[in-house]
Amino acid sequence: MDQPLPKKDRLFLLGLARRTIEAAVNRRPLPAWDEHELSAALTSSGASFVTLTIAGDLRGCIGSLEAHQSLVEDVREHAVQAALEDYRFPPVTAEEVDLLHIEISRLTAPVPLKYDQPGHLKDKLQPEVDGVILRDGFKRATFLPQVWRQLPDAEEFLSHLCLKMGASADLWRRKVLEVSIYHVEEFEESA
Repeated sequence: MDQPLPKKDRLFLLGLARRTIEAAVNRRPLPAWDEHELSAALTSSGASFVTLTIAGDLRGCIGSLEAHQSLVEDVREHAVQAALEDYRFPPVTAEEVDLLHIEISRLTAPVPLKYDQPGHLKDKLQPEVDGVILRDGFKRATFLPQVWRQLPDAEEFLSHLCLKMGASADLWRRKVLEVSIYHVEEFEESA
């Protein structure tokens, strides 16, 4: 991610996410686009998360940590998944679509974060800047940088991330984990 997306591209992706969710919830064909009308940033490989909230409460959030398709395809795919396939919530209903608030996070490529003792991890992180991926064997979990707003204390942030990974909350205090960080460009629908 060299530069932030222009406002036109951000608005296109937010509109696409909304149209995609409406179509998916109502079992209609997903919206298409004309490749020739899209910017290079939208057709280039990109990784994104789509976050859905209703009245400030999380309603779905799904994305990818590494780019494997065009940004526009990635956003469309994750809009459907956030609405219908987030295991933490029942699928979004047609009645809820107008209540949804959509936020998109465009991710940088994750980079490994090296540290040598469990207690040092919390001091290596930049709250509200770093998205964090924890790995322990086959277990993996991530929090977007926005999660720091709800969990501003690094110790609490890491404990909750361990729980999300399916491990004990104190695993990060006892073991050097495989850690990567990334940053996001976040944009959302206007209120």
